[in-house]
Amino acid sequence: MKKLVLVSVFLLSFLAAIPAFAVEGVGVIDMRTAVLATQVSTATFKALEEQSEYAGNVEQAQLLQSDRQAIAEKLQKDGETLSQDEIAQMQRDIQAKTKDLEFIVGKIQAKQNETADKVFRDLNPSLQKILSELIAAKEIKILLGRDNVLFADTALDLTDDVTSMLDVAAADGADKK
Repeated sequence: MKKLVLVSVFLLSFLAAIPAFAVEGVGVIDMRTAVLATQVSTATFKALEEQSEYAGNVEQAQLLQSDRQAIAEKLQKDGETLSQDEIAQMQRDIQAKTKDLEFIVGKIQAKQNETADKVFRDLNPSLQKILSELIAAKEIKILLGRDNVLFADTALDLTDDVTSMLDVAAADGADKK
């Protein structure tokens, strides 16, 4: 009986120690967040927002959304007193504004994606160098993307470290120019 208890205690302590061994050499990163949280990315997106075409599209989307909302509210409020033709026309107007809004939002999202891709391309050399340095410094044997991990201790997450190091690298690069 003592041997059974002793073996059980030993087995439980061994199993409890496995996560501690498994965590060493493992890192988690959200590279998209790491790059898009940098000062370079923030400045690039701020410049995008100041471009007249982009700003015009955003303004047009907001106007279409508010027009669509106003028609929907009027239809809901006055629906009982409107004729079938008026109701049908309002529904067509809502559909037309929705279609226009989807088109404009698509243009906005395409420009945002294009800008994000440019930031990634510009920062990729620094990102690769920083990841190599962190992997060596923290002796990481497995680096997982955060979107592929169901749960990870925040101590394993390198995202903020990478963002900070990218900001420092960008500042150093700007100082050297």
